[in-house]
Order: sequence, then structure tokens, then C-alpha cells
Amino acid sequence: MNTHNPSDFRYRVRRSDDTSARFDRVPLAVRTLSSNTLFQGEHEIGIEHHGALYRLKITRQGKLILNK
Repeated sequence: MNTHNPSDFRYRVRRSDDTSARFDRVPLAVRTLSSNTLFQGEHEIGIEHHGALYRLKITRQGKLILNK
């Protein structure tokens, strides 16, 4: 079961200045790119990361898969 929630990564939890156990959610600046911008009409792109080539693909169902 996939329990991934993309909104979990958009906030950083910060402890409040007071001594209570209260936490504040602080929005993170996340650079966002459209998949249309990345793929430019193709169904697969290569991503070089630390000398390794990764392949990002769009499936027939419209999902993204990243393979090394």
C-alpha cells in the first residue's frame, strides 16, 4: 500500500520558541517543474546524477517511473 502524501514534503516542522510541545508548519520553497516542460512531448528522459544515468518514464497510465 502506498502511503506517500506529496504535501508532507512541502512543510518543515519547527518547534515554537516557547517551552510548550507546540510545533508550527513552515512552508518550504520547492522548485516545481511541469512534466510537459521536462518531457517536451517525449515519453522518456535521461537524468545524470553523480555520474549515474537515470531514466524517467511516463507510463501508459500517465504515471512516472524512475529507473537507474
